[in-house]
Amino acid sequence: MISPESAPHPDVSSQTGVLLINLGTPDAPTPEALRPYLKQFLSNPRVIELPQWLWWPILNGIILNTRPKKSAEKYAQVWMPEGSPLKVHTARQTRLLQDFLAKRLHPAPVVQYAMSIGSPSIAEMLERFREQGCERLLVLPLYPQYAASSTASAFDEIFAQLAKLRNIPAVRTVKHYHDHPGYIAALANHVRDHWARAGRPDQLVMSFHGIPQSSVDKGDPYQDECRKTGLLLAKALELDANQYQLCFQSRFGRAEWLRPYTADTLEQLGRQGTGRIDVVCPGFVSDCLETLEEIAMEGKTIFIQAGGHQFHYIPCLNERDNWIHALGDITLANLQGWMSPGFEDKGSSKDEEVIALSQGEASSTDKNVD
Repeated sequence: MISPESAPHPDVSSQTGVLLINLGTPDAPTPEALRPYLKQFLSNPRVIELPQWLWWPILNGIILNTRPKKSAEKYAQVWMPEGSPLKVHTARQTRLLQDFLAKRLHPAPVVQYAMSIGSPSIAEMLERFREQGCERLLVLPLYPQYAASSTASAFDEIFAQLAKLRNIPAVRTVKHYHDHPGYIAALANHVRDHWARAGRPDQLVMSFHGIPQSSVDKGDPYQDECRKTGLLLAKALELDANQYQLCFQSRFGRAEWLRPYTADTLEQLGRQGTGRIDVVCPGFVSDCLETLEEIAMEGKTIFIQAGGHQFHYIPCLNERDNWIHALGDITLANLQGWMSPGFEDKGSSKDEEVIALSQGEASSTDKNVD
């Protein structure tokens, strides 16, 4: 909880803060750590849109007594020496973005990250920004495509915490960047690099995280934004319609979710005897349980057992230079009017300057500020 009485040190000058937000991760790959994580996640009305009287007995009586052990076993398969992959990559991206902005803005903004579920929490990071004298705050969820269950949920928590304060900072939010030129270029370059090393597949499968069909029926733009990302990526890769497929993963429960389902798509391609497929996940910028276990492990098994031959998973953008440039460009575009460009780009190459300038021009019409 943010203390209304807390205040920045009097010697700290006014600062601008940039807060990256990701979904979250348990503190350890154990049932004991998964239970509170899943409870917080699945108690969010943005995530589970069912009446509380109906959902709570299911959650507390069944799911929280069975799922933590199964989920912990899956997390254990992808856990890195430094911790959860999602947290490790998000922390690295935060440091790289800080370095990128420090070369281009003076004074450089304060860059932190938070998780909607688990730690570091949004409340903790907002308090840290206050202590550092941040009077302006840019909130940038790391979800390329907007969904109420992810992006709006993060915004809910931001404003719920700010509602406890008397003196709140100026706030800007980035809604999405699903069609941002730098983001699409980073994805396309990443896929091309993989193909340059390993050759091209018979099919490129683009797997996005799924949401219930009912969410789209109520007006959620997520499906349209995923399809636009897929179309732009296919165009950048010069793919015909029969050379790629777009599908949705991570279905939960018995309700109808966005189709086609990734598992069904992989099984069908396997049954057709497809020689090789590559799978990329353009809805994730950091590798996590859903990409490393659900796709790279489970997805591969589904495809091979159905009769497929070669399965290649293309990792997420993670810390790739062109992704950090794109993330920096998105941030710079949304900081306009708050920050002054630095007079010296310390240590950046001419190529970096050209990329940054070209992306800045391409994104000048992208209205990502709410």
